Amino acid sequence: MKIAFYSTKPYDKIWFAPLAEQYGYIIDFLESPCRPSSIQLARGFDAICIFVNDTITAPMIDELCNLGVKAILLRSAGFNHVDLNAAKDRLHVLRVPSYSPDAVAEYAMALLLTVNRCTHRAYSRTRDFNMSINGLMGQNLCERTIGIIGTGKIGQCMIHICRGFNMNVIAYDPYPNSALDVKYVTLEDLFSQSHIITLHCPLTKETEHLVNAQTIQMMQDNVYLINTSRGGLIHTEDLIDALVNRKFAGVGLDVYEEEEGIFYEDRSNDIIPDENLVRLTSFPNVLITSHMGFFTQEAMKAIAEVTMENAHAIKNNLELKNAL
Repeated sequence: MKIAFYSTKPYDKIWFAPLAEQYGYIIDFLESPCRPSSIQLARGFDAICIFVNDTITAPMIDELCNLGVKAILLRSAGFNHVDLNAAKDRLHVLRVPSYSPDAVAEYAMALLLTVNRCTHRAYSRTRDFNMSINGLMGQNLCERTIGIIGTGKIGQCMIHICRGFNMNVIAYDPYPNSALDVKYVTLEDLFSQSHIITLHCPLTKETEHLVNAQTIQMMQDNVYLINTSRGGLIHTEDLIDALVNRKFAGVGLDVYEEEEGIFYEDRSNDIIPDENLVRLTSFPNVLITSHMGFFTQEAMKAIAEVTMENAHAIKNNLELKNAL
């Protein structure tokens, strides 16, 4: 089996190359992202393997079919970046539904702790021997109400972490899990009751811009907002307006709705044309990281293993457990 592996980073080869040798598959590691201009690189391959910032449109699926590609292997749980309707009955699309929910939940808590206690700013100060703590005051998390939107595997891990901090946990999910010992509330009640809101839901038509001017208005003043899911859950311009009006005590973002071409890349010598992203980085109470909540050894190992198992299932006509 031959796989065209798009958007390759050095750490991808560490985990995927040994497995390819083990399975006897050929992987062509391409640094290029998967774009209309690079789709021809898949000629002669059985499958392509893509990451979260590789967007596959209907015309690109037409082209893949013309090239003889049989499958799209996602190195992610999310699948909003692939036109599934266009792929239906034409290409297999398989994902990694769960690689390390603990990794993402732990990172969400790390963002909250950092933006609350200003440890990122304290680090910068002390590097310059500025030992003043003025302006770095945070809040106790103990007994605060945290609203968790989405109670899938990552949301459940977040619930356990928050309970370890003795926080009052409430949750919203359109499909409540009766087996969970958590108080479900309406989305409106979650927005209005929470001191902290953390997003752990997929990006769909129903959840796009879930956080917008109207829902921000429902929130308490000095609320914390954490997003480690998908950038499109938040309407960026509405978030910026609310930050200007001092609505939020702190915001931690590991994702951004226009991150394609910026996140995962070194753009330190470039002029960034995205004015909203530049504006967000100017707020002292906003912490942005480059979609790395998943990035642990355990998660990378699981992503590689499940992706190659998906490829093996396709090649050997086995049950496609992770097909979309």
